Amino acid sequence: MNEPYVHFVLPLSVISKVEVSRLLSELERVDDEQTQAAVREKVASSAQPQLMVSRQFADFLAQNKLVINTAQERAQLIKQLHLLKEHMPVIHMTFAVDADRESLTKLTQWVRTSISPQAVIEVGLQPALIAGVSVRTTNHIHDLSMRGVIKKNHGVLVKELEALRGNR
Repeated sequence: MNEPYVHFVLPLSVISKVEVSRLLSELERVDDEQTQAAVREKVASSAQPQLMVSRQFADFLAQNKLVINTAQERAQLIKQLHLLKEHMPVIHMTFAVDADRESLTKLTQWVRTSISPQAVIEVGLQPALIAGVSVRTTNHIHDLSMRGVIKKNHGVLVKELEALRGNR
């Protein structure tokens, strides 16, 4: 089976599909700025402004040893990032409380090591879970929440409560 896209290394700071979209937007911005700079150079305009990029974008380029000096290199990378965005594995994790960035980074590291190096996490919030997490992939749902445990063991809990009432 042919790979639909280049298997990039995503920096751990890139956790979600939204952040991959930001990488793509930043690359498109850089491409626009570089194209404008090339036009200005042809018309003998003054010195070119310094190109500014985010830490995530710089890390992405460095980890993948990417060079984007030419319009052709940038166009190819834009195409590949579009393909990555369409085909990368997305794991939906819903928490009872907001997950902090450090915890999400550790989860991302585990997911990329265990499942796929291009996998990203989409984070949701649902206080009704009480505690724990609900994990959804394209073909599985794993309810690892307190609500799931209570629901799964509902019959046992009812029997125990009835037994407690009978002991009065």
